[in-house]
Amino acid sequence: MHTDRLTGYEISTDPARLDSALIHRWLSQDAYWAIGRSREKQDTAIAGSLNFGLYDRASGAQTGYARVVTDLATFAWLCDVYIAPEVRGKGLGSALVTAVRDHLAPCGLRRVMLATADAHEVYAKIGFEPMSKPDKWMVLGEQ
Repeated sequence: MHTDRLTGYEISTDPARLDSALIHRWLSQDAYWAIGRSREKQDTAIAGSLNFGLYDRASGAQTGYARVVTDLATFAWLCDVYIAPEVRGKGLGSALVTAVRDHLAPCGLRRVMLATADAHEVYAKIGFEPMSKPDKWMVLGEQ
């Protein structure tokens, strides 16, 4: 996978490349939606998802992560999008989400959803938009 913003970086869906301990630290300590998430819960989430790692080409170090819960036929939920603080501001988050979108496109999914409290403009640039009929949707659990 490659986009123009990925000079010096690469994206992989190979689960063997994921640094699960790093992902857990990022999310459980720095991501408002996952603060305090246990390592066991994070590892279970990774195991049940399509995972995207962002890596520095020179060092091989993981610098970002995104996770998709999907049946690869009708629906996907994009979650746990995270870019390491030291590489933020380079467009890598947008590049990662664009790569996720493009990876899922051949599946012909009816919808790809996500939730964000603070990055609406980032996701809008990639094609996401607010729900036109939010009154149709319901949730069981935390809101």
